[in-house]
Amino acid sequence: MIASGSRYVALGSSFAAGPGISPIVHPPAGRSGSNYAHLVAAELGLELTDVTYSGATTAHVLDTPQDDAPPQLDAVTPDTALVTITVGGNDLEYVGTFLRGSFLNTIAKPAVLLGRRVANRIRARVSYLKDDAAYQAVADSLTTVVERTQERAPNARILLVDYLTLVGPATRPRLDVPLNEEQLPSVAMMADGLADAFAKAAAATGADLIAASTASKDHAIGAPEPWTTGFTMLPPNLGGFVPYHPNAAGMHAVANLITERVRTS
Repeated sequence: MIASGSRYVALGSSFAAGPGISPIVHPPAGRSGSNYAHLVAAELGLELTDVTYSGATTAHVLDTPQDDAPPQLDAVTPDTALVTITVGGNDLEYVGTFLRGSFLNTIAKPAVLLGRRVANRIRARVSYLKDDAAYQAVADSLTTVVERTQERAPNARILLVDYLTLVGPATRPRLDVPLNEEQLPSVAMMADGLADAFAKAAAATGADLIAASTASKDHAIGAPEPWTTGFTMLPPNLGGFVPYHPNAAGMHAVANLITERVRTS
């Protein structure tokens, strides 16, 4: 158990930052005051430093500034007691691929009026396949992130928190998931490769793995109680939301997984 008042540093990309979840406390980062880090800190009474940033890659955590923000690891100090890490999806363009495919499929639907060949050319502009080397590169980078964190904070508890599932058993092509039956499995395969990269990094470093991907299989898009959003072309200021990202329920679910792990082991 981590003592109340201990220092907690949250590292990661948008699945940790929580864009679109009110309140947004740092607009450039899309960082929510109700993301899982804030919920965990409040529940456990921890002193939070949240440097999560939408669009971050593992390089932005390790050594590359993002916008005006320094590398995220700079926030980890020797007195840090808890670190959570959710990053790597942008290395693979995981959500970006899902978004581009959905956008182009939405455009391609009316383009059928110009001919099926035109519509198919629009859809074909997105590749959903990654080779094994791409997934291994993410696993290697996550391993390096954990190792560098261990060097900076030798006594910290480090949790690798993987990504909530977007495409699950209940996910079907529809308005809020405008991919076809051939494209959806490819997105699911990318998610499986990303989850495997987290598992490899945890095994290589001894970090704890919070398998949000597994816990959320039955809460993917299309489920009765989804933990992520579907697709929309409407921006939040016009009544839309941030597509293919955790919703408030998803953030609470991940926070519960983390607090339970910290309290029981």
